Amino acid sequence: MRTLLKVEMDTEKANDAIKNGTLQKTVEAAMEALHPEAAYFTAQNGCRTAFIFFDMTDSSNMPKFSEPFFLELGAKVSYTPVMDRDDLRKGLSALGR
Repeated sequence: MRTLLKVEMDTEKANDAIKNGTLQKTVEAAMEALHPEAAYFTAQNGCRTAFIFFDMTDSSNMPKFSEPFFLELGAKVSYTPVMDRDDLRKGLSALGR
């Protein structure tokens, strides 16, 4: 299932990770594990935030994907199922209208 992983990083922990060079390693390791369709990085709610779109093939992988962000960046993590345009079209056509 196409999933949005939102990672909102604790500012102080992310600052430390930038200073000691681990932020990029943490993000690269996540990209390697997730094989994202797309990943975007911005600031939201005053925090460094990543929006990562990937295929969640097994929900038992959530700890593997989440824990590095929790442990290394003190992040708030959320998962949201999402659709692309084709998925929306398919879902709407199934309504039988």
